[in-house]
Amino acid sequence: QVQLTESGGGLVQAGGSLRLSCAPSGYIFRAYAMGWFRLAPGKEREFVACISPAGTKSYYADSVKGRFTISRDSAKNAVLLQMNNLKPEDTAVYYCAVKYGGAESLRAGEVDYWGQGTQVTVSS
Repeated sequence: QVQLTESGGGLVQAGGSLRLSCAPSGYIFRAYAMGWFRLAPGKEREFVACISPAGTKSYYADSVKGRFTISRDSAKNAVLLQMNNLKPEDTAVYYCAVKYGGAESLRAGEVDYWGQGTQVTVSS
């Protein structure tokens, strides 16, 4: 049974920062591309960011480029999403997602496993 443990969501004012963490099963971490999607009320789920298994390639949605940074923490077996300069439109449930193989497939929406989601709320 694959488990993705997410943490780090919360309430923050516009311009503030949050860091999301996703800790998967060990073998998942080493072989899978990992990333984040988000779902806001009344909107379709959208891709946010992802990173390759080796951490050498990363991709971002245009809406978060320059504000969000995704990274892999090998010591903690976790993937981190640092979110800076948050805006009210970033408010959503953020879901960790993994895909065996390359990050390009994950970016295209091909997901093998999903996390349970963590709420991010940005007040104006």
